[in-house]
Amino acid sequence: MRARIQTPGRLDGEDELDRSLRPRTLDEFVGQETLREQLQISVQAARARAEALDHVLLAGPPGLGKTSLAQILADELGVAFVQTAGPALERKGDVASLLTALEPRSVFFVDEIHRLNRALEETLYPAMEDRRLPITIGQGAGAKVVTLDLPPFTLIGATTRAGLLTTPLRDRFGIQHRLEAYAPEDLARIVRRSAAILGVALEDGGAWAIAARSRGTPRVANRLLKRVRDFAEVRGNGLVDSASADAALALLGVDDLGLDRLDREILRAVCLKFGGGPVGLSTLSVAVGEEPDTIEDVYEPYLLQCGLLQRTPRGRIATPHAHEHLGLAAPRAEAADDGHTSLF
Repeated sequence: MRARIQTPGRLDGEDELDRSLRPRTLDEFVGQETLREQLQISVQAARARAEALDHVLLAGPPGLGKTSLAQILADELGVAFVQTAGPALERKGDVASLLTALEPRSVFFVDEIHRLNRALEETLYPAMEDRRLPITIGQGAGAKVVTLDLPPFTLIGATTRAGLLTTPLRDRFGIQHRLEAYAPEDLARIVRRSAAILGVALEDGGAWAIAARSRGTPRVANRLLKRVRDFAEVRGNGLVDSASADAALALLGVDDLGLDRLDREILRAVCLKFGGGPVGLSTLSVAVGEEPDTIEDVYEPYLLQCGLLQRTPRGRIATPHAHEHLGLAAPRAEAADDGHTSLF
């Protein structure tokens, strides 16, 4: 049996399509070889002992498969899967109602666990360690604490910002892993698998063209595959080869490095409006019309990985590689410092 709290605002058909592309077993999960092997050992040991799997923390950038892994672990263990997200839990009663309804050895998955407020986080401590949930009944002098016993369960937390987790919460996870960006060959395998599920005619050249522009992220690879499929069906003969993939991705504004329009707009702002930098994050966000958190969490990490942007105490600086990628002349190095000393 599987229980799930649906994410609001998504169409059921779209949600089902996305889920159909997700791997169902650890053997089907592509990439992250060391992580996959370690989880297989942990699952087999827990099943052999007929115990709940130890609590698991999965960290890493969005789209790398944290939710898929949580679902896979529940399936591999043969237990119920209950899904929620940190922002959806607002009161202690929300946590209590979910935990007390769990079946023995269930997987309780909390996405964006770093966004739990501190009061709710502290409620999880005794639940994770002792399988006990203290509940306060009443208010004032007449209030009393009743402790509820919980069934054995596995809390799987997913986070894109592990540094925001408090040490007491992080230390209560017995299994901790960080997912890394995928290699192009792994992404090409994922694209081939997804194409087979979607019934898309795909050549190796098309798979590699999509994989090379997927920013090391399976979610991006699957999204681009669906858009290239649409282009191939409308503008071509339905076959996704290297030529149709290149044409579709050019139409989408995705370049050879996988940069989209806003990626390039950020780089152009630093290079042209601010002379290559340094420029502060808040100033940059105003220049491109995007929230600072979105730039820092969504766009900047990939630009840093590609060596197009640098973070310095004084702000963001575009590298010579960024100027070259945009077809701009790199600014000349200053002959001498401007005489001002940075406070940072």
